[in-house]
Amino acid sequence: MDTIFTKIINREIPATIVFEDDTSLGFLDIGPVAKGHTLLIPKKRYTWMQDTPDETISELFVTSKKIMKAMIQGLGCDYVQVSVVGEEVPHFHIHLIPRYHNDGLHGWTRLSYENKDDQNDYAQKIISGL
Repeated sequence: MDTIFTKIINREIPATIVFEDDTSLGFLDIGPVAKGHTLLIPKKRYTWMQDTPDETISELFVTSKKIMKAMIQGLGCDYVQVSVVGEEVPHFHIHLIPRYHNDGLHGWTRLSYENKDDQNDYAQKIISGL
């Protein structure tokens, strides 16, 4: 199944590419959270991170670090926020978002556990899956 990312990889639709090697492609997000927001994707399509081979994940995160350093140097941002969300396009991708101290961008809505037992129940559910 082709995705918009597959079409970008195949150069069927345009993208502003900032990085490419044999394994991955990095390009600017067309709906950026901040200017310079980059998406890094594997050239081979995997729907979710957990479906992606460990070797590919390792390569993508090493490449992410390289791009992050370039963003800090080139854009003058204070740091780069890394996010793996993956709902919008069924092709594993890493968001690299340039951030500045006091830039006004806020994180996720936060929840709380009802009590310590509730928190422990969630922990045990995760542990049982390991």
